[in-house]
Amino acid sequence: MSHGYKTNLLVDKLRFSAGDAQVETFDAQALAQHVLGDTLAANILAMGYAWQRGLVPVTLAALEQAIRLNNVAVDANLLAFTVGRLAAADPMSLNRPVEPETAHDELHSFIAHASLHLAKYQHKVWAQRYTQLMREVAQAAHSAGMTDDTLPLTVARSLHKLMSYKDEYEVARLFSEPSFQAQLDAQFEGDYRLAFHMSPPALFKGSSAKASRKVVLGSWMRPALRLLATGKVLRGTVLDPFGRTSERRMERQLIEEYIQLTQELLPLANSSNADVMRDILALPQTMRGFGHVKERNVKAAHIRQSWLLHRLDPARFPRPADQPSLHHLRGIAVRSV
Repeated sequence: MSHGYKTNLLVDKLRFSAGDAQVETFDAQALAQHVLGDTLAANILAMGYAWQRGLVPVTLAALEQAIRLNNVAVDANLLAFTVGRLAAADPMSLNRPVEPETAHDELHSFIAHASLHLAKYQHKVWAQRYTQLMREVAQAAHSAGMTDDTLPLTVARSLHKLMSYKDEYEVARLFSEPSFQAQLDAQFEGDYRLAFHMSPPALFKGSSAKASRKVVLGSWMRPALRLLATGKVLRGTVLDPFGRTSERRMERQLIEEYIQLTQELLPLANSSNADVMRDILALPQTMRGFGHVKERNVKAAHIRQSWLLHRLDPARFPRPADQPSLHHLRGIAVRSV
């Protein structure tokens, strides 16, 4: 029995139970692929659709802030959420022709936004490193004869994600920003109390198969978080008390490895290998989560990268050994339906 047939049966049951007028369906994955270029944010897109239909009892500001606080592919998820809303409110607008310069404008807009974020995340030098690397990427893509900005935009998103990994300082900064308090005031009334569920790495350590324990801390943590946020200047230095964990070392290493890989691959880019090149350079966007979840996703991404590199240039990159993975089959992404 096919997945499509099972889905149709489930929809029929929903229509029978709730009535035809209460059930709406649309293909979020197909829409995400058509508008966004991939299906990674299909769930966020579907949530935007549901919100626009009045089915999510949360304010728009709250949902957008939650996406920002999650700090995972923020711009891509915000865009997907907006596309979902648009699909519910004005579906015909998604079929209107796009002006040719839009992709170019999107690249420059994204780089500008990412640079501002990285300056807040770390400092201006960190942001300048990002913009300099992106200038090199854009120039290399142009030299390779690429006529659009799809590949540079992929690198821009992946590099931004890697360079703004969510650590203790970033969590503290996000919870200390005035916008967070404004969001609380908009969402709650009266005398409310905050509780922070945290897992200090110095106290609790997870494993490759189990999440680390969490403790509940009260609102007294807010002054401590504001103080911790100022410690971002220590990030990645020998004085960084959190930088010695395996996860933080891995995150810093991923940045350098990605930059080196990008500089190695871009001279090989051409119109015939653009798709596989884009798949390779988009892999950091699949490295989601924290702790053991992120470690598993990074491992899966590295395995898939080996297969994609072999597909890109078999003579240069040897065929990797077969390894079982839930995320791909010999470099081909596998997603549950």
